[in-house]
Amino acid sequence: MDTMPQTASWRAWVQRGVVVAIWIIAIVAWRRYQTSNDLSTTGAAQEFIDNVETAWWGVLAYVAVYLARPIVLFPASVLTVVGGVLFGPVAGVIIVIIAANGSATIAYLVGRLLRRAPDHDAASRWSTKLRNNSFETVLVMRFLFVPYDLVNYAAGALRIRYVPFITATAIGSLPGTISFVLLGASLDRVDQGIDGIDPIALIFSVVIFIASLAIARIVKQRQALTSSSPHLITEPSTT
Repeated sequence: MDTMPQTASWRAWVQRGVVVAIWIIAIVAWRRYQTSNDLSTTGAAQEFIDNVETAWWGVLAYVAVYLARPIVLFPASVLTVVGGVLFGPVAGVIIVIIAANGSATIAYLVGRLLRRAPDHDAASRWSTKLRNNSFETVLVMRFLFVPYDLVNYAAGALRIRYVPFITATAIGSLPGTISFVLLGASLDRVDQGIDGIDPIALIFSVVIFIASLAIARIVKQRQALTSSSPHLITEPSTT
């Protein structure tokens, strides 16, 4: 009678092992490439810009790299700036939004593969509470600039529903996307440091950052008010 559950559990662990192995191989391969070519993070980003900035397939290459980014843990902020350098302030925002949400989806799916939470442990109880306010919780974390990939992987691992997750990601990441794309659009190169940054773009980015924190505070207060209202608390369905 216990053979099927044990088999399913064994298959789940094998699945996780394969995912982790592929993940580690990808990270090690990327780090070795950086080391062998003496490339910093911004140096690698600039090398990519040099290779695709005049190519007709540059947009496709950029989206593909952004989709692969969470696997090798390449910083999302750097690639978002690269989007501004390559495509400018308007097209850059549109392209980055598409690429970033695709990237978040991949990390979310990997997170789901890595862990299937048991039904009665502490993590399951906490994730259930998180799922009940998943949109607001993810939205706040995006506005607070909690590390992008950490949120993505955690959302998948904790089985947060996808639609609230990706909707909150698309909305909550917009201020950061706009600010970083604007910074990139003001640069000729991403490896030249702060000397190349347009002061106006920098000021606008700071304003957006502060506004994002203010919005996060408002959403968080609303979430706390909702949670503390007895008439809004419902019992979970037993069906």
